[in-house]
Amino acid sequence: MTFVTKWGSVGSGDGQFGEQSYSNEGLAVAVASDGSVYVADTNNHRIQKFTSDGVFVTKWGSNGSGDGELKRPKGVSVGSDGSVYVVDRNNHRIQKFTSDGVFVTKWGTIGTGDGEFVYPNSLAVGSDGSAYVLDSYNIHKFTSNGVFITKWGTIGIGDGEFRRPEGVAVGSDGSVYVVERNNGRVQKFTSDGVFITKWGSPGEGGGGQFSDPIGSPAVASDGSVYVSDTVSHQIQKFTSDGVFIIKWGNDSCPSRRFWCAGSGNGEFEDPSGVAVASDGSVYVADAYNHRIQKFTVWP
Repeated sequence: MTFVTKWGSVGSGDGQFGEQSYSNEGLAVAVASDGSVYVADTNNHRIQKFTSDGVFVTKWGSNGSGDGELKRPKGVSVGSDGSVYVVDRNNHRIQKFTSDGVFVTKWGTIGTGDGEFVYPNSLAVGSDGSAYVLDSYNIHKFTSNGVFITKWGTIGIGDGEFRRPEGVAVGSDGSVYVVERNNGRVQKFTSDGVFITKWGSPGEGGGGQFSDPIGSPAVASDGSVYVSDTVSHQIQKFTSDGVFIIKWGNDSCPSRRFWCAGSGNGEFEDPSGVAVASDGSVYVADAYNHRIQKFTVWP
């Protein structure tokens, strides 16, 4: 991977991101088909929009529970029509906006029933507009306007079971990928929740071992899957079936120690999400460095 650019610093101004006090607060990043980059600025309770090179465009949201208000937004995803979906974590709901932040609709409330959430973590929108929401226990599937379709998952370590699921992504073929923090793995499903395969194990060696993977993974147009491995301060890349391809970031971490983090170009401190643009550019939410980094794949 080749470093391209970076932007962000700690603060509450335009282009700044809120202070992080523990790793699972994080930042979340998503890329639209026009190249616009959206960041869920969790601790500033807002969404920020940038150009593909990090020039600030606009922002919306403030701390609250009204329409367009947010409480610790944890995830963001962009539909093929440009609509922006936000995981409004502490309000236990999803909000949908136009590409410029105009409120469209919302759905969800706290609970364990169909279409109810317990601190939702992540959201992904498929090419058909279906919205997949990952909460603390399972995955809910909705139409683009929040009509409940189905859900799957329960607590456990077996196929189709989850322990602290943290991120969800959808491939162009409709396959759904879920990153589990406590099981240290990725699971792949059909769009209706039928288990396909899994890979990964807890560990710190990379190459398919994960040490606290959190945040949304990303699926490129060629099916490659990118996963942010937080405590190892790395991004790992796999084929669509889980074959390890490459990792980058902080390769000198012998164990789970904070001093393995870095702040140089291409280094990370607790990366909390990754997104891939249609041109193959990779954006990493480098949470504790309060910035976004952009990379391109070597030709």
